[in-house]
Amino acid sequence: ALSLTKVPRTPDFLKGVTEMRGRMTPIIDLRERLDLGAVEITEQTRTLVVQVDEMQIGMIVDQATEVKDIPASLIKAAPKLVGEIKDTFLLGVATIDEELILLLDLEQIIQFTERNQLKDIIEGVDSPGNP
Repeated sequence: ALSLTKVPRTPDFLKGVTEMRGRMTPIIDLRERLDLGAVEITEQTRTLVVQVDEMQIGMIVDQATEVKDIPASLIKAAPKLVGEIKDTFLLGVATIDEELILLLDLEQIIQFTERNQLKDIIEGVDSPGNP
């Protein structure tokens, strides 16, 4: 389990910050961010480390089974609504081995104001003593 430091006055999906690979890393619950409810922590739960705007972010996901390279030629525009995930979060879709893969737009998932808030947290600007 990750050792997380909670940060006051942040969105519910931000679970806290931790040090990963030598860098301060905000940890978000991807299911909560996509309005799909919170991740139930199990043996399968993983934290994916991604880069957004030169920021390292950890995303808690239900599970991670494999890493795939998806050729750009296979990526199609996302339909307006796929299941319960809003199309604004989707970069596109691809079909590989008859399996539909949804490609998430990380920059939409971590929106501009939230990115600034996360940068402040990482840099320690959002310390409890500041208004």
